[in-house]
Amino acid sequence: MSEGIVQCSGGVTLLGGGAVAPSDVAICATIAPFLVAADGGGDRALTLGQMPQAVIGDMDSLSEAGRAAFADRLRVIPEQDSTDFGKCLRYVQADFYLCLGFTGMRLDHTLAALSEIAARPAQKIVLIAEDEAIFLAPPQLRLDLPQGTRLSLYPMGPATGHATGLRWPIEGLSFTPAGRVGTSNAVTGPVAMEITGPMLVMVPKAHLAAVLVGLLP
Repeated sequence: MSEGIVQCSGGVTLLGGGAVAPSDVAICATIAPFLVAADGGGDRALTLGQMPQAVIGDMDSLSEAGRAAFADRLRVIPEQDSTDFGKCLRYVQADFYLCLGFTGMRLDHTLAALSEIAARPAQKIVLIAEDEAIFLAPPQLRLDLPQGTRLSLYPMGPATGHATGLRWPIEGLSFTPAGRVGTSNAVTGPVAMEITGPMLVMVPKAHLAAVLVGLLP
Protein backbone atom coordinates (compact mmCIF):
# COMPACT_ATOMS: atom_id res chain seq x y z
CA MET A 1 0.00 0.00 0.00
CA SER A 2 1.29 3.47 -0.82
CA GLU A 3 1.94 6.26 1.66
CA GLY A 4 -0.94 7.84 3.53
CA ILE A 5 -1.61 9.62 6.77
CA VAL A 6 -2.34 7.40 9.77
CA GLN A 7 -4.54 9.15 12.33
CA CYS A 8 -4.86 8.24 15.98
CA SER A 9 -6.99 9.88 18.65
CA GLY A 10 -4.80 9.99 21.74
CA GLY A 11 -1.32 8.53 21.91
CA VAL A 12 0.52 6.16 19.62
CA THR A 13 3.34 3.73 20.35
CA LEU A 14 6.03 3.72 17.67
CA LEU A 15 8.18 0.59 17.48
CA GLY A 16 11.59 0.48 15.84
CA GLY A 17 13.86 -2.43 15.09
CA GLY A 18 16.28 -1.85 17.97
CA ALA A 19 16.47 -3.50 21.35
CA VAL A 20 13.16 -3.38 23.21
CA ALA A 21 12.23 -4.72 26.63
CA PRO A 22 8.89 -6.57 26.46
CA SER A 23 7.94 -4.93 29.76
CA ASP A 24 8.36 -1.49 28.16
CA VAL A 25 6.10 -2.52 25.29
CA ALA A 26 3.49 -3.70 27.79
CA ILE A 27 3.63 -0.40 29.69
CA CYS A 28 3.34 1.66 26.51
CA ALA A 29 0.46 -0.51 25.29
CA THR A 30 -1.54 0.39 28.37
CA ILE A 31 -0.96 4.12 27.77
CA ALA A 32 -1.02 4.25 23.96
CA PRO A 33 -2.39 0.96 22.55
CA PHE A 34 -2.38 2.20 18.93
CA LEU A 35 0.84 0.59 17.63
CA VAL A 36 2.79 1.63 14.51
CA ALA A 37 6.03 -0.05 13.45
CA ALA A 38 8.86 1.65 11.59
CA ASP A 39 10.09 -0.63 8.78
CA GLY A 40 12.15 -3.34 10.52
CA GLY A 41 10.18 -2.63 13.67
CA GLY A 42 7.57 -4.83 12.03
CA ASP A 43 9.87 -7.79 12.59
CA ARG A 44 10.32 -6.72 16.19
CA ALA A 45 6.52 -6.66 16.51
CA LEU A 46 6.36 -10.22 15.18
CA THR A 47 8.85 -11.47 17.76
CA LEU A 48 6.84 -9.75 20.50
CA GLY A 49 3.51 -11.14 19.28
CA GLN A 50 2.22 -7.65 18.47
CA MET A 51 0.06 -6.59 15.50
CA PRO A 52 0.75 -2.99 14.45
CA GLN A 53 -1.95 -0.88 12.88
CA ALA A 54 0.55 0.15 10.20
CA VAL A 55 4.16 -0.44 9.17
CA ILE A 56 5.74 2.72 7.78
CA GLY A 57 9.07 3.15 5.99
CA ASP A 58 11.03 2.54 2.82
CA MET A 59 10.89 -1.21 3.59
CA ASP A 60 14.60 -1.79 3.12
CA SER A 61 14.91 -3.76 6.37
CA LEU A 62 11.53 -5.49 6.84
CA SER A 63 11.86 -9.22 6.25
CA GLU A 64 9.83 -11.19 3.73
CA ALA A 65 7.98 -12.76 6.65
CA GLY A 66 7.13 -9.29 7.91
CA ARG A 67 5.97 -8.17 4.48
CA ALA A 68 3.69 -11.17 4.28
CA ALA A 69 2.32 -10.78 7.81
CA PHE A 70 1.54 -7.07 7.37
CA ALA A 71 0.79 -6.96 3.64
CA ASP A 72 -2.41 -4.95 4.10
CA ARG A 73 -0.82 -2.61 6.66
CA LEU A 74 2.28 -1.41 4.81
CA ARG A 75 2.72 2.30 4.15
CA VAL A 76 5.64 2.52 1.74
CA ILE A 77 7.55 5.83 1.75
CA PRO A 78 10.30 5.28 -0.84
CA GLU A 79 12.31 8.50 -0.33
CA GLN A 80 15.74 8.19 1.30
CA ASP A 81 16.03 11.73 2.68
CA SER A 82 14.61 10.87 6.11
CA THR A 83 14.83 8.02 8.59
CA ASP A 84 12.01 5.55 9.11
CA PHE A 85 11.48 7.14 12.52
CA GLY A 86 11.09 10.52 10.84
CA LYS A 87 8.67 9.05 8.32
CA CYS A 88 6.51 7.72 11.17
CA LEU A 89 6.47 11.08 12.91
CA ARG A 90 5.55 12.77 9.63
CA TYR A 91 2.81 10.38 8.55
CA VAL A 92 1.23 9.51 11.90
CA GLN A 93 -1.00 12.14 13.47
CA ALA A 94 -1.46 11.68 17.22
CA ASP A 95 -1.61 13.69 20.43
CA PHE A 96 1.63 12.16 21.69
CA TYR A 97 4.18 9.49 20.75
CA LEU A 98 5.86 6.81 22.88
CA CYS A 99 8.86 5.56 20.91
CA LEU A 100 10.63 2.25 21.52
CA GLY A 101 13.39 0.46 19.65
CA PHE A 102 15.11 3.52 18.21
CA THR A 103 18.18 3.40 20.49
CA GLY A 104 20.69 0.89 21.76
CA MET A 105 22.07 -0.61 18.57
CA ARG A 106 23.72 1.65 16.00
CA LEU A 107 24.90 4.93 17.47
CA ASP A 108 24.13 6.84 14.25
CA HIS A 109 20.52 5.66 14.46
CA THR A 110 20.29 6.84 18.07
CA LEU A 111 21.71 10.25 17.19
CA ALA A 112 19.31 10.52 14.25
CA ALA A 113 16.38 9.76 16.56
CA LEU A 114 17.47 12.50 18.97
CA SER A 115 17.74 14.92 16.05
CA GLU A 116 14.21 14.03 14.94
CA ILE A 117 12.87 14.87 18.39
CA ALA A 118 14.71 18.20 18.47
CA ALA A 119 13.37 19.13 15.03
CA ARG A 120 9.71 18.63 16.03
CA PRO A 121 8.81 20.98 18.91
CA ALA A 122 5.13 20.91 17.94
CA GLN A 123 4.88 17.16 18.61
CA LYS A 124 4.91 15.55 22.05
CA ILE A 125 7.49 12.78 21.62
CA VAL A 126 9.00 10.60 24.34
CA LEU A 127 11.87 8.36 23.31
CA ILE A 128 12.22 5.40 25.67
CA ALA A 129 15.78 4.11 25.78
CA GLU A 130 17.36 1.35 27.84
CA ASP A 131 17.32 3.43 31.02
CA GLU A 132 15.91 6.84 30.13
CA ALA A 133 12.81 8.62 28.96
CA ILE A 134 13.98 11.41 26.65
CA PHE A 135 11.96 14.35 25.37
CA LEU A 136 12.33 17.89 24.08
CA ALA A 137 11.71 20.47 26.76
CA PRO A 138 8.76 22.75 26.01
CA PRO A 139 9.22 26.46 26.82
CA GLN A 140 7.72 25.82 30.25
CA LEU A 141 7.78 22.49 32.07
CA ARG A 142 6.79 21.17 35.48
CA LEU A 143 7.77 17.72 36.70
CA ASP A 144 6.85 16.04 39.97
CA LEU A 145 9.75 13.66 40.56
CA PRO A 146 11.12 12.01 43.72
CA GLN A 147 13.95 13.81 45.46
CA GLY A 148 17.31 12.60 44.22
CA THR A 149 16.03 11.58 40.76
CA ARG A 150 18.67 11.99 38.08
CA LEU A 151 17.71 14.63 35.50
CA SER A 152 20.04 15.43 32.62
CA LEU A 153 19.79 18.29 30.16
CA TYR A 154 21.38 17.96 26.75
CA PRO A 155 21.27 20.88 24.28
CA MET A 156 20.70 20.19 20.60
CA GLY A 157 21.66 23.77 19.78
CA PRO A 158 22.26 26.98 21.72
CA ALA A 159 19.97 26.99 24.76
CA THR A 160 19.48 28.80 28.05
CA GLY A 161 17.11 28.34 30.92
CA HIS A 162 15.87 28.92 34.44
CA ALA A 163 14.92 26.13 36.82
CA THR A 164 13.88 25.46 40.38
CA GLY A 165 13.96 22.06 42.05
CA LEU A 166 17.42 21.10 40.75
CA ARG A 167 20.56 20.66 42.84
CA TRP A 168 22.78 22.57 40.40
CA PRO A 169 21.33 25.82 39.01
CA ILE A 170 21.24 26.46 35.28
CA GLU A 171 20.63 30.23 35.36
CA GLY A 172 23.18 32.22 33.40
CA LEU A 173 24.56 29.18 31.61
CA SER A 174 24.85 29.04 27.83
CA PHE A 175 24.33 25.43 26.73
CA THR A 176 25.66 24.11 23.40
CA PRO A 177 26.33 20.56 22.14
CA ALA A 178 30.05 21.30 21.82
CA GLY A 179 30.26 23.23 25.09
CA ARG A 180 28.23 23.30 28.27
CA VAL A 181 25.83 20.38 28.80
CA GLY A 182 23.78 19.42 31.85
CA THR A 183 24.61 15.80 32.57
CA SER A 184 23.45 14.20 35.83
CA ASN A 185 21.71 16.99 37.67
CA ALA A 186 19.48 15.88 40.55
CA VAL A 187 15.97 16.70 41.71
CA THR A 188 15.59 18.44 45.08
CA GLY A 189 11.86 19.18 44.89
CA PRO A 190 9.11 19.93 42.37
CA VAL A 191 10.86 20.90 39.15
CA ALA A 192 9.84 24.01 37.20
CA MET A 193 11.83 24.96 34.13
CA GLU A 194 11.72 27.66 31.50
CA ILE A 195 13.88 26.78 28.51
CA THR A 196 14.82 28.80 25.44
CA GLY A 197 16.34 26.79 22.61
CA PRO A 198 16.36 23.06 21.80
CA MET A 199 17.03 21.15 25.02
CA LEU A 200 16.54 17.43 25.58
CA VAL A 201 15.50 16.28 29.05
CA MET A 202 16.46 12.80 30.23
CA VAL A 203 15.08 11.09 33.34
CA PRO A 204 14.91 7.42 34.37
CA LYS A 205 12.20 5.68 32.35
CA ALA A 206 10.54 4.54 35.58
CA HIS A 207 9.16 8.09 35.75
CA LEU A 208 7.40 7.97 32.36
CA ALA A 209 4.04 8.74 34.00
CA ALA A 210 5.40 11.95 35.53
CA VAL A 211 6.87 12.95 32.17
CA LEU A 212 3.51 12.54 30.45
CA VAL A 213 1.76 14.55 33.15
CA GLY A 214 4.30 17.34 32.58
CA LEU A 215 4.10 17.27 28.79
CA LEU A 216 0.39 16.81 28.18
CA PRO A 217 -2.31 19.36 28.97
